[in-house]
Amino acid sequence: MNYPFLLLLLLLVSVGESFGKIPVKKGNPELVSKIKSNSGLVAFWDFKEGAGKPRKAFGEGKFPLKEQKGQIPRVSEGPISGFSALFKDSAFLSLPNRKTGKLNIYGKNQGVTVMAWVKWEGKTGFVGGMWNEYASGGKRQYGLFVSLPHYNGGDQVCGHISATGKPTPPFPYSIDYSASKQTVEKGQWQFVTFTYDGEFICSYLNGELEVREPELIKNTKGFPGYPEGITHSENPYFYPDGMGNNGSDFTVGAVLLARGMGNFFRGQIGGLALFDRALSAEEITGFLKI
Repeated sequence: MNYPFLLLLLLLVSVGESFGKIPVKKGNPELVSKIKSNSGLVAFWDFKEGAGKPRKAFGEGKFPLKEQKGQIPRVSEGPISGFSALFKDSAFLSLPNRKTGKLNIYGKNQGVTVMAWVKWEGKTGFVGGMWNEYASGGKRQYGLFVSLPHYNGGDQVCGHISATGKPTPPFPYSIDYSASKQTVEKGQWQFVTFTYDGEFICSYLNGELEVREPELIKNTKGFPGYPEGITHSENPYFYPDGMGNNGSDFTVGAVLLARGMGNFFRGQIGGLALFDRALSAEEITGFLKI
């Protein structure tokens, strides 16, 4: 047997499995410390709790997220605590609006950053934020999604912001989101992030912001004032209107739609962090260097 060749083959396989992916460790205390020490941190959940228990945060409060519509199992795998929450079927986590406290980030020039470590299994999935598309005509505020295909965001990291909480006139849905140029791989740990600085929404995949050239946004033709549709850049997305104080619950894994809860995240979430400012590109990249 050609042992040197076999060793080389094993080495190549090992490199191929790790290159370009988020490393999965049995706990990463250095990364945890870096997240906690970063200025502007409001909440950071590492999802180390077992099914049936509230998921508690570090930061400005514990913000205990409670299970809804079923239990969410804990998986012994994850890039932050070594564990992750497994979202499947219709189960999700929530915190009522009256208890959101400093999670209720809003204002004309207010910034926000939402970042998460996810292992996504496909379809439109809401990761986390204050986003309600139905009650009282809509209570949208800020939210991190994976895959919003209706307006050019399919299989991409999408950061959504709303001032009014309602659809973007004259369209039936809110169009105001950035979408990463890169696509999110299914079944692989990915670092997904969006930032808003009061003017631009930016979506990052694995610490990288790739600019998208202006493009025609599908499903926008034929509306009043837009016979030829809208053309703009999806990343960064220009949105100077700010975030409204619109009254949504804070949810992870689903949002309220007209038909009930939907946009269920399918897969694992190993960490979720929220900041009350727009982190810089250098700061976001820095979370991958540990």
